[in-house]
Amino acid sequence: MNNLIKKITGMGGMTDQVIATDFLISTKAGVRNLAFAFTESATPEVKQELRSQLRVAIDTHATISTYMIENGYYYPHQFAEQMHLERNTSDTAIQLNEKMQ
Repeated sequence: MNNLIKKITGMGGMTDQVIATDFLISTKAGVRNLAFAFTESATPEVKQELRSQLRVAIDTHATISTYMIENGYYYPHQFAEQMHLERNTSDTAIQLNEKMQ
């Protein structure tokens, strides 16, 4: 995102976190959907393809999670830190909404 737009919206470094979080949530949904589809599939060929896609989705989830942890965007093993991060993110979203009105 353009630095000027970041300054105007007040988001600063939040954009990377927002994008990564959205990607992580989408990947989690993909893993869940692929696992469900796998259990519902009937042919070996379809099962093999879904198994392959599921492995890729799981690896993608691991990559995104690692990126987020390393950059301080995600604390899966530290509840207090994650709650603090969620609170700050919520406060930023509220402030952005107030600026837009």
